[in-house]
Amino acid sequence: QVQLEESGGGLVQAGGSLRLSCAASGRTFNSYAMGWFRQAPGREREFVASIRGSTYYADSVKGRFTISRDNAKNTVYLQMNSLKPEDTAVYCCAARRTGAQEYDYWGQGTQVTVSS
Repeated sequence: QVQLEESGGGLVQAGGSLRLSCAASGRTFNSYAMGWFRQAPGREREFVASIRGSTYYADSVKGRFTISRDNAKNTVYLQMNSLKPEDTAVYCCAARRTGAQEYDYWGQGTQVTVSS
């Protein structure tokens, strides 16, 4: 069982930056792939970024967002720069076991609001 808790969301002006954190419980954090997803009102949840060894990004955030992890702290981060109003959403982190097709564990999410 893995529990995930996000923090770092808030209100920021367009062009600004935020860093989200996701703290995970459990002793085997470094064996999980970690991802960030977001869901805006009236829209489906969408993939933002993931990391295990390599990193992957949605086209909409490439060059602006950076995902990283600190296995010693059981934490994954999402550095978000050059934020746009269309980045406004609830951001959730998720964990996927090695070999699994789907993400097994999800956090509650943190709200990010970008004003124009």
